[in-house]
Amino acid sequence: MPATRLHRVAVLVLEGAKPLDVGIPAQVFTTRASMPYEVRVCGAAPGLVTGGDGLSYHVAHGLDALEWAEIVFVPGYRFPDREDPPPAVVDALLAAHARGARLAAISTGAFALAATGLLDGRRATTHWHYTRALAERHPLVKVDENVLFVDEGSVLTSAGAASGIDLCLHILRGDLGVAASNHAARRLVAAPYRSGGQAQYVPRSVPEPLGERFAATREWALHRLDGPLTLDALARHAGVSARTFSRRFVEDTGYTPMQWVMRARIDLARELLERSERSVEQIADDVGLGTGANLRLHFQRILGTTPSDYRRTFTKGE
Repeated sequence: MPATRLHRVAVLVLEGAKPLDVGIPAQVFTTRASMPYEVRVCGAAPGLVTGGDGLSYHVAHGLDALEWAEIVFVPGYRFPDREDPPPAVVDALLAAHARGARLAAISTGAFALAATGLLDGRRATTHWHYTRALAERHPLVKVDENVLFVDEGSVLTSAGAASGIDLCLHILRGDLGVAASNHAARRLVAAPYRSGGQAQYVPRSVPEPLGERFAATREWALHRLDGPLTLDALARHAGVSARTFSRRFVEDTGYTPMQWVMRARIDLARELLERSERSVEQIADDVGLGTGANLRLHFQRILGTTPSDYRRTFTKGE
């Protein structure tokens, strides 16, 4: 197989940058055989950047890294609701976007993207503590406080630090396919996929043991996608009523149980299309969708493409 081209990722560290927010994209996309990305951590200028929570960062690159990058991550930073980033940073983000780079904010990094005007008229999110401030400071942004991340194509935003992992995995799925994303999730010991529409937090009144049982039920279902999976069967495994299961499942995942099962089946189909030579009909049977026609229908509805086109996309050049 020919050498894979490295995708170029810049992580822009602003004054007061939050350690977890900086570390997540830096670790997820770190160059390795299984992860064809090159990462450069940068600041407004090379040198020492005072971070948040008692940490500082010595960055090797300045804003020139944004001229090089295909994806620019902006981690959260201190006091984003008080003042915009330096004009040079805003200009560099605008120039990178105009060149075709994707801009991805983690947590309060959304304020930096909003300062560019690129979020005007678009949906965006940030850490729940700052959603009202983002809406007040940038009233043209359609702030959604109830989601983990928002993908608007060339600009992406996410909520608190942990949702930065979800955003990174989402980007990986689009760039390299579901197999690569799942591999990265295993390495990070993270959930392979959480819906961007999942609530940022679950009310404290929800008993934790029930959440653990639901996680076990999801794991149980993932090993049985080739067979019939009904709402009653899932609820029975979790030991609750179908009504309780449905309500709590939406809170936990952002999907109804049957929507989640269908997406899990499509994800498995994607992985088989990427990694095997099995026919569409065989894969449809493997993932519990019965016929190739049924797989094509749901694949097109969820992903906007056909299984054959998807396979060509992720096997080209091999």
